[in-house]
Amino acid sequence: MRAKVCGLNSVSQMMQLDEIGVDFAGFIFYPKSPRYVLNTISKVDLKKAKGSNINKVGVFVNENPDQLLSLVDDCGLYLAQLHGDETPRYCEKIADYISVIKAFRLRDDDDVLWKIKDYQDIVDMFLFDTAGTEYGGTGKRFNWEILTALNINKPFFLSGGIGPADIEALKTFSSTPVAKDLFAVDVNSMFEITPGIKDMTKVKPFIQELTKI
Repeated sequence: MRAKVCGLNSVSQMMQLDEIGVDFAGFIFYPKSPRYVLNTISKVDLKKAKGSNINKVGVFVNENPDQLLSLVDDCGLYLAQLHGDETPRYCEKIADYISVIKAFRLRDDDDVLWKIKDYQDIVDMFLFDTAGTEYGGTGKRFNWEILTALNINKPFFLSGGIGPADIEALKTFSSTPVAKDLFAVDVNSMFEITPGIKDMTKVKPFIQELTKI
């Protein structure tokens, strides 16, 4: 199973993740986030950062589309993850330029297929995260059972409070009907020392186990 480690604030940690087989590195371009990447890494340094297999994902929240596309170029991003209230039309503009992951923050009573239907033919992938009062992650898992019987019919990332102890739960989830479209697992805060700095002693064994699923 593929992995995305999000909320990075260090090029050297991105290179470590590349060495242990992580597929995607997420960098947050939302100024209100404690993991806002441009507080710690310059655009030039981020653009120069290249691993053998890892791909850089920019995470944006209701960003001005022209500014977003400039950051894609200036930082050498491979994917744009849209984590705000972006409309299908907005997503279409971005998707004409770069592959797009549209994030949806889910509650236990959400009609997931209704939420995603207007984006189905526009974006490249979905990401399912836990709903909270603010944009971005909550560090909590949502109820995966609202997904398990669905036909998403598009690759998706599973996110939201996934931590080192969740390998068995991910094995179980991978056997459900919806998992035919599961593209990658997205992790962040449960593997941190401080916001933006990951604990590699937790990340490495988790990734080793995840790749076996």
